[in-house]
Amino acid sequence: MTQGIGARIAFAGFGVLAAVHLIAQLIDPETMLVDATQWLLMPVLATALVLGTTAPRSRLVELTLVALTFSWLGDTAPDLFDGDTSFLVLVGFFLCAQVTYIAAFLPYRAGSVLHTRRWVLVVFGVAVVALVAVCAPGAGVLLIPVVVYALCLATMAILATGVGRAVAIGAVIFVVSDSLIALRAFVSDFPLPLSGFWVMLTYIAAQVLITHGVMTRDRAARDEDADRSAASTLE
Repeated sequence: MTQGIGARIAFAGFGVLAAVHLIAQLIDPETMLVDATQWLLMPVLATALVLGTTAPRSRLVELTLVALTFSWLGDTAPDLFDGDTSFLVLVGFFLCAQVTYIAAFLPYRAGSVLHTRRWVLVVFGVAVVALVAVCAPGAGVLLIPVVVYALCLATMAILATGVGRAVAIGAVIFVVSDSLIALRAFVSDFPLPLSGFWVMLTYIAAQVLITHGVMTRDRAARDEDADRSAASTLE
């Protein structure tokens, strides 16, 4: 019970922090409050995941915590650099996060659209090709990193469909968020007012849904193990 209360408090704190960040994005995207709140988002969300799960933690939970750590580095480290270097640092850390999510979700691939609804793969394929095609003219030497990242992002989203509905929805929103970043970076006349707000809104929603879905999947797996253990004891 205490564990559940701790997780709920952490999620509530994350909600307040996210709200302050998004409001600050709307009022003045250049204020220090935007940076400070963004730096705290992933640590608070990771705390909620830790408090909402029990030790020894499953591979899924542990890898999600690693992915949240890489995401936090992607939120903070680019502020130490300028220009293309800053963007490459951002892409590098979030690429690590996506690869980690892929590793976390891979054991659940049998329940994903890879095996259940393969036509969805065409949708992801078209989305990747379209995004790369739109960004290619402005990407220049960064085109190859963009292609690699887009492929990893799509793979993560495809595998997420095997973990659970919340994780799948979160992964798709993550695709939207990162697509907005790419379009903002490489398409000079991309018509999206308040783009920073929309990027962060989708990013926050994606990470929350993935984290909550991982907690739900982990809890269900533990309940199943407990039921099997009880059944074997009765036998």
